[in-house]
Amino acid sequence: MAVASKTRNMLENLVREGSFKWLIGNRGPFDDELEEMERSPSAPTNWIPELSPIANVVVRRCSKILGVPTTELCKGFSAEASESIKHPSRYARNFLEYCSFRALALSTQVTGHLADKKFRRLTYDMMLAWEAPASDSQPLLNLNEDVSVGIEAFSRIAPSVPIIANVIISENLFEVLATSTGGRLQFSTYDKYLSGLERAIRKMRTQSESSLLSAVRSSRGERILEVDGTVTTQPVLEHVGISTWPGRLILTDHALYFEALRVVSYDKAKRYDLSDDLKQVVKPELTGPWGTRLFDKAVFYKSISLSEPVVIEFPELKGHSRRDYWLAIIREILYVHRFIHKYQIKGVKRDEALSKAVLGILRVQAIQEISSAPLRSEGLLMFNLCDQLPGGDLILETLANMSTVSELNRSNTSKSGGGMYSISALDMISNLGFAFGTSSNNSVEAGLAVGEVTVGQLTSLERAVKESKNNYEKVAQAQATVDGVKVEGIDTNVAVMKELLFPMMELGKWLLSLALWEDPLKSLGFCVVFTYIICRGWLSYAFALTLVFIAIFMMLTRFFSQGISYHEVKVLAPPPMNTMEQLLAVQNAISQAEGIVQDGNIVLLKLRALLLSLFPQVLLSVIAASSNNVSG
Repeated sequence: MAVASKTRNMLENLVREGSFKWLIGNRGPFDDELEEMERSPSAPTNWIPELSPIANVVVRRCSKILGVPTTELCKGFSAEASESIKHPSRYARNFLEYCSFRALALSTQVTGHLADKKFRRLTYDMMLAWEAPASDSQPLLNLNEDVSVGIEAFSRIAPSVPIIANVIISENLFEVLATSTGGRLQFSTYDKYLSGLERAIRKMRTQSESSLLSAVRSSRGERILEVDGTVTTQPVLEHVGISTWPGRLILTDHALYFEALRVVSYDKAKRYDLSDDLKQVVKPELTGPWGTRLFDKAVFYKSISLSEPVVIEFPELKGHSRRDYWLAIIREILYVHRFIHKYQIKGVKRDEALSKAVLGILRVQAIQEISSAPLRSEGLLMFNLCDQLPGGDLILETLANMSTVSELNRSNTSKSGGGMYSISALDMISNLGFAFGTSSNNSVEAGLAVGEVTVGQLTSLERAVKESKNNYEKVAQAQATVDGVKVEGIDTNVAVMKELLFPMMELGKWLLSLALWEDPLKSLGFCVVFTYIICRGWLSYAFALTLVFIAIFMMLTRFFSQGISYHEVKVLAPPPMNTMEQLLAVQNAISQAEGIVQDGNIVLLKLRALLLSLFPQVLLSVIAASSNNVSG
């Protein structure tokens, strides 16, 4: 009772003295809720001393959504979480994640939740609270100004709602959203993104429920993901051999369809399969009039089921953004089915994989709607990204193995009342009103593992993604180093090469001076040493010993150069040359190379003439000289 009274008095004093002003300003978005908590009779029990004011507000919202008192949430967390997760140094953030995951799993079951402004604000405030969860957290924001969240908070909270992000692409998505705000995500941008997602979902639902290709799609339960070519200003052209037809292009979760446009209607749709293993090849292609390859605006499709490849062109006045977008989403469907075939995924897990690909395409459509800058769609599509990342195959293998017996047991526990895991992609897609395949839409009944994020720890998928991205950064850094040493201009490159070959050139000069007996003492010593090595039969040992000395030199250099920055190669830059001087230099170099080749040809011709006795007198002279040498 004394503790409750002390907590209540602390809350009253904080609000009365304005100690929350760093957080709520004059009338910030948390002001009303903090005052309501202070006036509430249950304030002493609902306020958690370990949490910051923002975290307390978020937990209170979660409590209202779940219909569970805050004290019951604390008891549930204590019962479900391990001791390491409940450690005092991690308690605040982990308890916040626990409450957030439970509340989001329930909130996403409401139809049209993305259109709900309270839901959007809740998810964003969860990210704000995640950055400053504990009571002793330093104030990270001033709510009088535009607040923002960082990449860590976004990558932790956003994947718990699979339509917003997933673990694999969350960092790339954040960079796209925060590119214009200095690497921090503001609520206005986040709100526009969720609005774009909501419109993309409505569009996809309308297309899938339409009569478009209904007879063809009904057998497999295919869903329409994208349609193009219906606007005259943005046509789509199909090239097969020498024939070209305009028409309508349709992508489903299993295939690509093209309907050629006739006078007043569309022809029967041609189906280009993406789901079966037909050795498909999908790549960018160049097109142009009369078979020329001028315009980089097309997609090439080839499979063993077609007698000749198909080229689908996306004409536009500037750039090739339409083509890049279509190439990325076509490959995403192709890659997800390759993933399914490779790991023999069936049933609900197959539907889960398809759901991830579809949600990725929805996210790209939402970003396209709110962003005017060029977009690299493949970086926001998880199967495209795994195809590019080093170690992407390990990410896919981890993804395929995520549903295990132990995860099934934890899934049933979390669905029955726990919240240690986030919602799965298949549950998300089902809540949005879509259904894939013939499997049950209830992932718990079908035994599907839970989502990609776990309270207080990294899942195996998150660890695989982190390792792969670290490797990618190393590869990118190495490539940047290679690109950094590239210089422009023939004369400059020749100067760099001379500088790099300077040790070898000096060694060559030294050997030449020995051969010319410029210093008789050194030349004599060299001859004596090598004659002794050859006579003793140590030549092979000498070669091996040289390699050993090189290895020892490298080891000593590495040992003594630790902590010392590498010296840059200093090159005396040649005087700048204009275009005409560069052309003359190239012509000069070609002439010199031509002279060397001519001299080589002359030597080869002389040898050929001697071997074939084309000049008998010369041959007799050579034989006579050889005989004299032997007799001598």
